[in-house]
Amino acid sequence: WDRVAADRVDEFVSISETVKRRIEKYYRRSSKVVYPPVETENISPVNDIGDYYLVLSRLVPYKRVDIAVKAFNELGKKLIIAGTGQQLRALRRMANSNIIFEGFVTPERKIELLKHCRALVFPGEEDFGIVPVEAQAAGRPVIAYGKGGATETIVDGVTGLFFYERTPESLAEAIN
Repeated sequence: WDRVAADRVDEFVSISETVKRRIEKYYRRSSKVVYPPVETENISPVNDIGDYYLVLSRLVPYKRVDIAVKAFNELGKKLIIAGTGQQLRALRRMANSNIIFEGFVTPERKIELLKHCRALVFPGEEDFGIVPVEAQAAGRPVIAYGKGGATETIVDGVTGLFFYERTPESLAEAIN
């Protein structure tokens, strides 16, 4: 049914080159990339950098926040996790005392956390990834898994760093 419906589409629009390649692979059709809008007018860099790293995410399995928790457990560096979701309890149980869970944050608090973090940690694979763009608008680097949409918005070694194995060890190496 999906293939038949897709054959009736006049034109596909994708949110990233990552999605464009998926459309080409599965539907054998081209698509036009139109990146999602990201609200950055209220975000600006500051010179006052905090002593913490930040994960800003829904706490669901595919976001792979567990990798960040395990890496920071080993590193002992301060990590703030802002977000809620089905994995909150499990992540809290596995986290050491250097990891702080903020839960839901307001848009204003989100911007403050982004502006002052040492770096945003983005361990999941996304089709695009709005939060890394917001972090870069705040002048903060992003440490991201090197696949998906992050590879289209982060310049490795300039605006952030990639890690290529989805393991706590690989993330910890990038952080160090």
